[in-house]
Amino acid sequence: MTPIRVGIADDQAMIRDGFRLQVGFAPDLELVGEAATGEQAVELARSARPDVLLMDVRMPGMGGIEATHRIAQDPATADVRVLVLTTFDLDDYVYGALRAGASGFLLKDSSPEEIQQAIRVIADGGALLAPHITRRLVAEFAARPGSGTPSASLVQRLTEREIDVLRLVARGLSNAEIAAELTLSPLTAKTHVSHILLKLDLRDRAQLVVVAYEAGLVVPGSSAGDR
Repeated sequence: MTPIRVGIADDQAMIRDGFRLQVGFAPDLELVGEAATGEQAVELARSARPDVLLMDVRMPGMGGIEATHRIAQDPATADVRVLVLTTFDLDDYVYGALRAGASGFLLKDSSPEEIQQAIRVIADGGALLAPHITRRLVAEFAARPGSGTPSASLVQRLTEREIDVLRLVARGLSNAEIAAELTLSPLTAKTHVSHILLKLDLRDRAQLVVVAYEAGLVVPGSSAGDR
């Protein structure tokens, strides 16, 4: 089995050491490089092409969000999935990082098992959004004018079933959970998600979450933040 290639970008050597150890503990993960600044993170993405890049938000010079944006927008590094390293007091950066192209968020005090599983989820094209992060997204978009009114342009581009699937993706449900909710097979649910990504020209589920909230498909006060 080909190991998942992992890069680490954090300005604190101790943090990098910790994540390096966690990656080393897993036989299916391989560390391919480290960076201490946003500029170095972008260069690491270009030179090593990791499958997943763990990205700190606050670094000297170019921050993690700008580095994430540059990586996501560059065709040469667009396949690099960025997993943002965050703490509860950095939630203000969540929306900006998602808009920049991050595929998920990882708390810096996560257990080794959680770190390793998060990397696997992101590498497989999934999105990793903790419940408190989803709650913040709900609050962010609930405060906007027109919240709860689905975008007409988006509705026209997707089928009614795809709209249903997109709503559930935004609530954080997995393909298996979506299948159970809509009485579909897991393969059918996965196919719907793939079709939505293709139609909307998006690369992963994290971007689907942003689109769903911006389009008013998630009603504030629903169970979105409880998963």
